[in-house]
Parts: sequence; structure tokens; C-alpha cells
Amino acid sequence: MSDTDSATIYEELGVTPVINARGNQTVLGGSMFAPQVQAAMDAANRYFVDMGALQERGGEIIAELVGCEAAFVTPGCAAALALGTAACIAGDDQEKMARLPDTAGMKRHVLIQASQRYHYERATTIVGARLVEVGDADGTSAGQLAAAIDDETAVVLVPAHLDGQDGALPLTEVIAIAHEHDVPVLVDAASQIYPVERLRSWTAMGADLVGFGAKYFGGGNSAGLLCGRKDLVASAAMQGFIGFELGPARGRVFGRPLKLDRQEIMGTVVAVREWVTMDHEVRIQQVQRRIDALVSDLDTVAAAQTSIHIGARFGAPALSVHIDPASGHTGASVRAALQSGNPSIVVGGSDDELDLNLGTIADGDVAVIAARLREILAS
Repeated sequence: MSDTDSATIYEELGVTPVINARGNQTVLGGSMFAPQVQAAMDAANRYFVDMGALQERGGEIIAELVGCEAAFVTPGCAAALALGTAACIAGDDQEKMARLPDTAGMKRHVLIQASQRYHYERATTIVGARLVEVGDADGTSAGQLAAAIDDETAVVLVPAHLDGQDGALPLTEVIAIAHEHDVPVLVDAASQIYPVERLRSWTAMGADLVGFGAKYFGGGNSAGLLCGRKDLVASAAMQGFIGFELGPARGRVFGRPLKLDRQEIMGTVVAVREWVTMDHEVRIQQVQRRIDALVSDLDTVAAAQTSIHIGARFGAPALSVHIDPASGHTGASVRAALQSGNPSIVVGGSDDELDLNLGTIADGDVAVIAARLREILAS
């Protein structure tokens, strides 16, 4: 399908197509499928399949690639956190599974360090769990974490991107303390997948369950992974949409809304395989070539001063463009002008800086971005 056809399919619905130079953002659609992933999804569309068998075998392949006991494809990382929490609460007890989100009388507390409170923590509560804050904004001590663990503690939640920051206990210490009290640890490592050794590090440290977002390694925006202990992953699977239809407690578990297509599962398996086997230097060089081309195109634009830095994720470079206020433009006005066009161009940044992530654009988009910037800054 040509770029024109791809844009037209949105415009026919009255929706403006977007060139995404802000990265893997859920609100922008998440990811751009690699050709191998798209091909696998298209092929999976030809035949129907036993979804339980597909999930089981797909999980086995992913677990081998990630280096963990078991894995289960979920509809996003937030669903992985919800299903993981449910597994920690109910275990293999079918009666408990059937009662969720009614957790009265069960272990239902999710401990989280005060300095690690974050947006996605609520995903753990939809199964009836209750968040319990440990420590304060200045940090958490080992003694405080140990003292907070009691008969109602189901799991300790750690957002990987905040590991060890702001006085928080590092994950290795959290795992040691939690395991001393036979409490599992659930890690939200949604985007913490590069280098590949980092993807594999969380369960290698001893984390019992780890959630990932598939959009970060070229899978679907609506897919994710739950990886870790075999018994807990099995419990999560029994409480998901497959368990609702096929499991021993079928029809009595909460996870029916957490459904996946066969195409998404197949695409996720292929995306994981591609991510752990690809030459990431080639991926990084591709982004660098796009940046070099954009810098060259903007070289004569006095109002735009470019600088290159390593992006926050995945090791690839990112581009910053400083807008000179003397030009009569501001960063905010340029961002708004870029976004208001057709196709819309969405970039990051604040104040007079534009931050461009060129890992989520097509090669032909570089010329479009450069032309739009030159047009805006010349006005």
C-alpha cells in the first residue's frame, strides 16, 4: 500500500494521519510493525486456530527467547500487571479466582515504595487489590519494607524505570526482602528491553513476574507479555480470556475483557524473536541516517539549531531542534503548527526545544518533516 493510500484510509473516516516523531506512544497508535511481524499477522489471518494451544506454544517460545520459566501474551503491559496481581492473590485456587475482584479474606495488598508511585500502578487494583505505600517521598528503608509485609501482602510492585531512584530500595534488595517473607515481586518493565540483556535481566535477578509492552519491540499497541514463574504465569493464564472459555474455572474468572486476536499473539511471538536476534547496531544506524538527513536539510535554516543526543530508550540517537525566539517563533508555536498540518506531525519537547524521535517514522517522512519545518520557520 502506498503512502497516499495509507493516508487516504484515515481521511475517508475524517481522521488526520499522523507522522509520529515522538516515539512509542499509546495515544498515537504505539508502534509500526516490522515487515516480518506484519507478514506473520497476515498469514495467521488465513486459518483459525485453537487459541489455548497457540497461547501455550507461543508462551513457550517467548520464554525461551527471554530466558524465563514461562510467558503469556497479554493485551498490553497493564493487563500483564492486572493478571500478574490476580495470580499472586489467587494462586491455583479456583474458588479465589472465581471471587475476584472480591478479595475479602485474601492476601490482597500490593506494596509499593512511596517514591515509586506512578501512573500505571492502578492496573494492579482492578482485580480487587489495594495499594499500600511504604516509606515516604524521601525513600524507603529495608526495615520499613520488611515491617510492611504482613498476612495480607500479596505482592510487591516495582516500576523498573524507577528502580533505585529517589532513595528507593534497589530491586535486588526488594527481591531479597520479599522472598525472605515468601512474597512475590512483580516488575513493570514495559519499555525496559534494551539492550537485550536488560530484557532478560529482570527474571534473572529473581523477579517472580515481569510485564512488558509489545509496542516497544515492534509488536502491537494492544499486546504485551507476562513473564516469570511457571506457576504464577499458569494462574494468570487461567484467569485470562482463555481461562474464561477453557480453564477449570471457566465462566467464573474476571479476564474475559482481556481478549487477544490470534494475529496479535502470532505477531508478538515474531516481534520478540526479531528483537532478541536482530543486529541492533543496524537499527541504530538507520535512525542515525534519518537524523543526518534532517540535520542536513535544516542546515541553512537560521532559526533552527540542531543537536544530537542519545535517546532515553533503545540506544538510538534523538534530535533536538532549538527554535531561536528572535525568529518570531517559539517551540510551542512550531509544535502546534506541525501538528495542525496534514499529515499531522507530532514531536516532543518543551519551551523552545523540539525533541524528535525518528525511530517511529518511515524513511520518506524525513523530507516531509524538513519541508514543513522550513515552511513554518520561513513564515
